[in-house]
Amino acid sequence: MNAPSHIQPLVTAGAAPDPVFAAAAHADPLDHAHLRADFARQGAFLYLDRFLSPELTSQLAACALALVGKVNRNYLPRHKQGGSISRHTIDSLAPSIAQLYRSQALIALLEEVCGETLLLCPDQDPHAYALYYYTRPGDHIGWHYDTSYYDGRRYTVLLGVIDNSSCRLDYVLHTRETDKPHEPGSVQIPPGGLVFFDGDKLRHRITALGEHEMRVSLTFEYVTDAGMRPWRRFISNMKDAVAYFGFRQLIRHRKANT
Repeated sequence: MNAPSHIQPLVTAGAAPDPVFAAAAHADPLDHAHLRADFARQGAFLYLDRFLSPELTSQLAACALALVGKVNRNYLPRHKQGGSISRHTIDSLAPSIAQLYRSQALIALLEEVCGETLLLCPDQDPHAYALYYYTRPGDHIGWHYDTSYYDGRRYTVLLGVIDNSSCRLDYVLHTRETDKPHEPGSVQIPPGGLVFFDGDKLRHRITALGEHEMRVSLTFEYVTDAGMRPWRRFISNMKDAVAYFGFRQLIRHRKANT
């Protein structure tokens, strides 16, 4: 299916300028002190099974389905199989998703939870916000960390968009801490659910997709220092091209910025 030239905006006319928050407007008010304590206790990890409103979640799902034709499929033996769409394609076809990424209310909440000042990723980073698609049996990603190539820390927000699947986020807490025992866990992230974590601290995987299933998630990345050394930039670019978004997009984006 081919994506339209422009996805309908997520924010309707007359809506509040910051559409996300309202964060979990359908749920109980968020207890920020409790969230902060949970995040610290779990070694920079937080899971909420309800976060985005049903209306916003439905609009994100509609965007994800409309963009299926733009998915870049990838396969790394014994590690990952699936599809993805980078922020560069999202910017041209579904720019309203960037509004969510830049939501000042969202960023302020995340900063309160993690206790750090968070910055947007540079414009050239295709992972700043991206959609990840599991649409074929066996799609998965093996155990890994979301390694930061930035000079500072990189925090990941994972939002459930579509989940007609048996896939689970398996994780192990405290693997980088010598004074605490490892703590395994597993969650199935529903549409509108949120996971927030320090990518260098959380060992995690997504289990394999079954027959006649589909899963789509949206991720946002924020950093504490947007600087990146040239050799790390090269490694990051190669990883993105091979494992996620393809060399064509990397080359096309470079040409567009020269």
